[in-house]
Amino acid sequence: MRMPNKKININKLRWSLFWALTTIFIMSILFMFCPAVRNTLRTEPALLALGILLFVLGGAVIYLTIKEKLTGLKKLFMLLTGASAAGITISVLLHNAIYGLFIYWFGPEFWTRIGLPDEPLFFFLGLIVFPITLLVGITGTIVIAIKNQRKHNLTKGTYPHVTPYRGN
Repeated sequence: MRMPNKKININKLRWSLFWALTTIFIMSILFMFCPAVRNTLRTEPALLALGILLFVLGGAVIYLTIKEKLTGLKKLFMLLTGASAAGITISVLLHNAIYGLFIYWFGPEFWTRIGLPDEPLFFFLGLIVFPITLLVGITGTIVIAIKNQRKHNLTKGTYPHVTPYRGN
């Protein structure tokens, strides 16, 4: 049985993925900083699932943004959102890999010998830089969408809170 040919609306799909990514990011923040949420789930599998979802959804948002050929600030903020989400997971994996490899290669006391408690670069990127840039991307995307929607509603005369000026 053949399925009917339906054209996928890339814009709607991208927005659905964007909101799913935003939800997963909020869940990750709650998981990290809210003990009530953290205590209800097993820590390692939940963190692994959230990390995989951030990576996959971030990559999907990047792909659809490029495929749709967006331009301007909308493209910039969507790409920033997707790259930051994927960057969080990549940084966490690289942080743990480098930390473990250096202990394997140079011994268990390596990090204390060099005066560092942990691998700093990817730790900083994954826990500080990328979450902040993800928030900037999410916020910018939402602001641009609201601004475009208002402009669209004003040009159509359907904006409910504004009455057009009719003159004297």
